[in-house]
Amino acid sequence: MSLKIVVLAKQVPDTRSVGKDAMTAEGTVNRAALPAIFNPEDLNALEQALRLKEQHPGSTVGVLTMGPPRAGEIIRQGLYRGADTGWLLTDRLFAGADTLATSYALATAIKKIGDVDIIIGGRQAIDGDTAQVGPQVAQKLGLNQVTYAEEILKIENGVATIRRHIDGGVETVEAPLPVVITVNGSAAPCRPCNAKLVMKYKRATCPMERKGDDAYASLYDERPYLTLNQWSVADVDGDAEQCGLSGSPTKVKTVQNIVFQAKESQTLTADDADVEGLIKELLNEKIIG
Repeated sequence: MSLKIVVLAKQVPDTRSVGKDAMTAEGTVNRAALPAIFNPEDLNALEQALRLKEQHPGSTVGVLTMGPPRAGEIIRQGLYRGADTGWLLTDRLFAGADTLATSYALATAIKKIGDVDIIIGGRQAIDGDTAQVGPQVAQKLGLNQVTYAEEILKIENGVATIRRHIDGGVETVEAPLPVVITVNGSAAPCRPCNAKLVMKYKRATCPMERKGDDAYASLYDERPYLTLNQWSVADVDGDAEQCGLSGSPTKVKTVQNIVFQAKESQTLTADDADVEGLIKELLNEKIIG
């Protein structure tokens, strides 16, 4: 059977480069001041989607992301690896979204895409580490969900067989389609970019990425596949009150880059007193707790 697969992917700030300009005055992440990368676990999810495409001829893989126009790079990275299309949700009304507003926006876009068999994304994004967006999308769409997936073993007779890595071991589960799947970082790494696909899609952009005097304007007329799908809140029939800051009950107070440096060492035994002393020290130094 052929499958229609949507990969949820996010362009995230590189958390190794958090500096004094990481936050805006409104308490949101200043993404313009930080280097942007493809969220690592979303790459694991993309690989699972591409494997399903290879196993089921006629299947398609699309990359759905939300962010400023520069987030179109995430779609290009997907196309370079074998995805067929992509959709960028970009609108000032989407800005400042927490997991609730993000999942709402993604769910409305998936409804617009329509007839999706599998929605797959990373377990969590490194700029939030909440692992909430995938499950919230499933809840908003009323779909089955499987979390902490390591491998999609097979799709047969409308049922997905999935291996999950959970606390204490591994389990294999089945879920009827359509289904939302979130993938662990322990899953297979994503394949590298394909040189031929890079050459084919390197000029692919969403309309808002282009400059007025774009030297490649005629190229987009000749090759429609180089124009990426770009949707606003209105395009997905979204409720502006449920998007962005207005739809986000969670507020970030501050972002800090904590660097641990070893200044001294001590040897501890398994004695209860040693363990208790260590815990008290860590609590006092606010390293834990």
